[in-house]
Amino acid sequence: MIRLFKVKEKQRELSENSNGKPPGKKQTAGELRLNKDISELNLPKTCSISFPNGKDDLMHFEVTIRPDEGYYLGGIFTFTFEISPIYPHDAPKVKCKTKVYHPNIDLDGNVCLNILREDWKPVLNINTIIYGLYHLFTEPNHEDPLNSDAAAVLRDTPSQFESNVKKAMAGGYVGQTKFTRCI
Repeated sequence: MIRLFKVKEKQRELSENSNGKPPGKKQTAGELRLNKDISELNLPKTCSISFPNGKDDLMHFEVTIRPDEGYYLGGIFTFTFEISPIYPHDAPKVKCKTKVYHPNIDLDGNVCLNILREDWKPVLNINTIIYGLYHLFTEPNHEDPLNSDAAAVLRDTPSQFESNVKKAMAGGYVGQTKFTRCI
């Protein structure tokens, strides 16, 4: 009789653990929500997601964006996502791995996107962030800059901005800054 209870208890633990692995560390609420977000992703054809640490580490992943219009047409830009255990109550930490000449992304890869800061709400999801990042490439915003030099050029001389973007994406210099080729 005692053995029967142990078997039932073991089966219950296995069924509670959604990934089918032996009982151990239970998933946090953030991991459960992230699993849901990833399973419901509806990415544009210009975006892809990868898991450099394997599918067992969903809390760290990369998104690659290949804009098909605008100043950044033809470029390939990779972003890292770090997800907090209390996601969605904390916004993901997103950084651009590709050095880019952009008014809303600084040379260290920090991203200025309102939904990653003051406008973050737990109802938002990974899909929303990816679309927001994609939108930064199709319509860069000079009114809320992280790179104020790029923003000023975009605002004052859009043709020079376009030239600077092309130089940077080709791996050239813009001012004193050398960029890595991303086209």
